[in-house]
Amino acid sequence: MSVSNVVVAPVVSRRIDVGIALAAVAAIIGATFATSGIVDGWQVLHWIAKPLATLLILRKAWLGRPEVSAVYRRWIGIGMVFSLAGDVLLMLPMDAFVAGLVAFLLGHLCSIRALVSDTRFAARPLALLGCLAYGLLNLWALWPTLPRALHLPVVVYVVVLASMGGQAVARAWMHGDDRLAGAAQWAAGGALLFMLSDTLLAWDRFRFAIPLSALWVLATYYAALWCLARSVRQTGDFT
Repeated sequence: MSVSNVVVAPVVSRRIDVGIALAAVAAIIGATFATSGIVDGWQVLHWIAKPLATLLILRKAWLGRPEVSAVYRRWIGIGMVFSLAGDVLLMLPMDAFVAGLVAFLLGHLCSIRALVSDTRFAARPLALLGCLAYGLLNLWALWPTLPRALHLPVVVYVVVLASMGGQAVARAWMHGDDRLAGAAQWAAGGALLFMLSDTLLAWDRFRFAIPLSALWVLATYYAALWCLARSVRQTGDFT
């Protein structure tokens, strides 16, 4: 690695991280103070800042060096493009929940593709079973209040999301003491945070209102994406 890369990369990474933090905070503030059903300044702030934060996280992932592998970076990046599409679909002033769900589902499938690029699927069955059990338990609790039309898409989504979480944990388990250990741990943290964020979103939408839900849902969502972006780069010259 050249001296210029050693010097410039941490500076660029820190600047991107500052931009991510500012955009994420703006998105949370906008969502918290926006008036439902009315396009006001807070709503516009949310509409601008929410996809901007995801775009900046995507940039962080794409610039990560030295990367785990070109294949891993490519599929994590494609997955984040689908997450960006999901962001836009879910914040539109229309009912595009299923379309947004499909966009995020495709994003999780891309993440699974990245995670199996160096680790066999379900290499640690307990990790997969644990995440599936968590997802199915939440699904069972939410089922009575889940609209019938959403039964199939939500079941499919939960299985895919839990599989992504289980594969990420299994991968971190498998690479516990090799060169990919740090990167794999970031990926596992990101996958589990994604599961938590979607759990909060689902309970707030279908079960009961969670106080300051935008804060908890978006904070865990952006933390999840950031961890996945950070997982693209091997732990090494700089953090």
